[in-house]
Amino acid sequence: MKIVYIKYKTLFVICLILIIIILTSSFLDAGLPGIVSVFKLNKKLLPIYSVEIPDKKISISFDAAWGSEFTDEILQILKDRDIKTTFFLVGFWVDKHPEKVKKISDEGHEIGNHSTNHPQMSKLPEDKIREELNTTADEIYQLTGKRTTLFRPPFGDYSDTLIRVAEEEGYYVIQWDVDSLDWKELGAEHTADRVLKNVKNGSIVLFHNNAKYTPKALPTILDNLLKEGYEIVPISELIYKDDYEIDHTGRQIRK
Repeated sequence: MKIVYIKYKTLFVICLILIIIILTSSFLDAGLPGIVSVFKLNKKLLPIYSVEIPDKKISISFDAAWGSEFTDEILQILKDRDIKTTFFLVGFWVDKHPEKVKKISDEGHEIGNHSTNHPQMSKLPEDKIREELNTTADEIYQLTGKRTTLFRPPFGDYSDTLIRVAEEEGYYVIQWDVDSLDWKELGAEHTADRVLKNVKNGSIVLFHNNAKYTPKALPTILDNLLKEGYEIVPISELIYKDDYEIDHTGRQIRK
């Protein structure tokens, strides 16, 4: 009986410790001031996944790394509806398609930096991170005359070091809260349904410029969003530039 009692006592202590850890973590993530906050010594840096805003305003973005077959069609769909978006370009895509880069810019779309070689940048040392950012930034500037201020990490992969270095280089690090999963090529209807069911105020939607069904899904998505009263703007017009904080979900909030 004594052995059984000791086992139950040990189990109770373990459970109690786990409950305390979970509750403490919840308090820390809630950003409560005071004595609890002193325990959160290493707050993880987060990119911007979405924005807390009262208006029905969202951003649509396209990552361009491989291929350009559907880029012109996408640009025409956007032009027909007078919608401006954000294109995140990889350096080797810029090298292969300089005329597309110019066209994207000339038609009023925002261009963001998506690295030079599309590596897992969380594994790179600081000097290589800066090289990935600056090489592509210079290439885009030479073609468009505009400096990039938004950066999206390849694969959505980031670290505290990456975010810190990117911010030192003058970038806002951008993710997304609505993933179209268009790269899986599950069909236009699937892509449209997924986006329309998950969009909310302040959302940042992820597409790819060369996904097979994106040009087929995009008109349905855009027309429905406009019908629902959403304003679609480039990411730099959606995010706060100062006096903000980012919660544990990556949502940017005005202080």
